[in-house]
Amino acid sequence: MHAFLSPLLDDTDLEIILTGAGSSAFGGVALAPWLRQTTQHNVHAYGSTEIVTDPLQYLRPGKKTLLVSFARSGNSPESVAAVKLADQLIPNCYHLFLTCNPSSALTQYAASAKQPQRIFELVMPEGSHDVSFAMTSSISSMMLAALLLLGNFKQHDAKQAVMEIADICEEKLVAWQTITKQLARSPCQRVVYVGSSCFMGIAQESALKILELTAGKLATRFDSTLGLRHGPKFMVNADTLMICFLSNDAYIRQYDNDLFNELTHDNIASHVLALSGQASQNPHILSVDSALADCWLMFPYLLFAQMLAFETSLSCGLTPDNPCPTGEVNRVVKGVNIYPFNPA
Repeated sequence: MHAFLSPLLDDTDLEIILTGAGSSAFGGVALAPWLRQTTQHNVHAYGSTEIVTDPLQYLRPGKKTLLVSFARSGNSPESVAAVKLADQLIPNCYHLFLTCNPSSALTQYAASAKQPQRIFELVMPEGSHDVSFAMTSSISSMMLAALLLLGNFKQHDAKQAVMEIADICEEKLVAWQTITKQLARSPCQRVVYVGSSCFMGIAQESALKILELTAGKLATRFDSTLGLRHGPKFMVNADTLMICFLSNDAYIRQYDNDLFNELTHDNIASHVLALSGQASQNPHILSVDSALADCWLMFPYLLFAQMLAFETSLSCGLTPDNPCPTGEVNRVVKGVNIYPFNPA
């Protein structure tokens, strides 16, 4: 892995594209702002679902590119198609496959590639390949792998941070059961997640998770901390659960606090809740009590959202592993036609 990535990451002109479909795409959306700031590389997050429909709006043929593909099954039609399009259009293209399935279509593509030295696949630990409908351990594992591989951390610092966050998540998996069960049983019909920077991607994934696991019975939305006021705040009513992800960055947190206080004082939403790295006596703030950077707080915040979605699915009388037994929506997307791309 070091021999593959180091020469690429030493090139300051390298373009890095994080891609995937659905949750896999939102993991990239969460990571991209932080990686762009801390590594100084040109990092973007585009859904493979976007790349496939209009590749030249997202892929730059003249740029040396590392395409990082997040893929739980590695079998989604768009996942493979995005990789093929990148190879077709970018002469100097490299691939990092982060998958949870050692027998995926991406794995087969890597094995048959004309330039196998330009592809590296890292398969997540056994057990991360979720068999349920929604992505949980799979998205967390792939995000953590990308963060460690691309994040330019000192090894000791990264190890300490991973251990701290793992301990926090183990503790909160128990501690948050009561609050998530209570919220799931509330009469809310709408759930809105907001966050800044990398937490906007987590908000997007959190909104999707509860939408998926309730089979669309609850309306969901995500937005940025400042973006909510520009129209989407109309969604907040007496049937709404508002959840704010607060940053540990002092500058960003000012904006997060302003919105959280505004929502609380408006007294419109049924429930207003915030997750924070800092300790607080406010009963509406759940603290993880960690001074780590936001890139690490993403993981316990995401865990909370997954727990809430799970409990809400149960409260709706659904089965979280398969909330859509009639098959209109599938764990691995079906019914997608991939068409040849022949630029003029």
